[in-house]
Amino acid sequence: FGIATDENFVITTTSRKEITEDNFSELVQDGVTLYLLQSVDQELLSATKERIDFLPHYDTLVKSGMYEYYASEGQNPLPFALAELVDNSLSATSRNTGIRSIEIKLLFDDSQGKPAVAVLDNGRGMTSKQLKNWAVYRLSKFIRQDDFESDHSGYVRPLPVPRSLNSDISYFGVGGKQAVFFVGQSARMISKPAESQDVHELVLSKEDF
Repeated sequence: FGIATDENFVITTTSRKEITEDNFSELVQDGVTLYLLQSVDQELLSATKERIDFLPHYDTLVKSGMYEYYASEGQNPLPFALAELVDNSLSATSRNTGIRSIEIKLLFDDSQGKPAVAVLDNGRGMTSKQLKNWAVYRLSKFIRQDDFESDHSGYVRPLPVPRSLNSDISYFGVGGKQAVFFVGQSARMISKPAESQDVHELVLSKEDF
């Protein structure tokens, strides 16, 4: 790497956790992306990319094509799909101590690209690992295994109340990706963890699949 013998450096995960002798076996695993930096807080000079390889959760095969997911109770399917997207923001902002902001934008300006639905919030954000876990199909925020870092760390399910901004409006809890591809052809998730200076971006494209 061209490092001089008298030069200091650190190796970190993409979540800026420094690799040490004590945590090496825990943090360094097959396929993990690492940063070689002069310091943990060093600003990245350019955007970085990492490829995500995963097999769909088995429920994708055994429960695929569930028409009831969108047409449950004979309702119009579009609100169900939008509810899934908003539900992510409700979870992300559930512990905000200040203003809780969630915006839904419908973009139809052809000069800015293809039409899109954008959901923006000021929640706590996701690390790169949490963002990768969000990409795994049928991996519910309520049934994630212990070896996965939940995409809603510390999330506390609200008390059952009429569907509102203080409750889970999603009836299903597992359909964020399906909702995206019901509405459109690709998903772009951009997130900055509150405690980090790095912005993480994930793109899922039907064309790429």
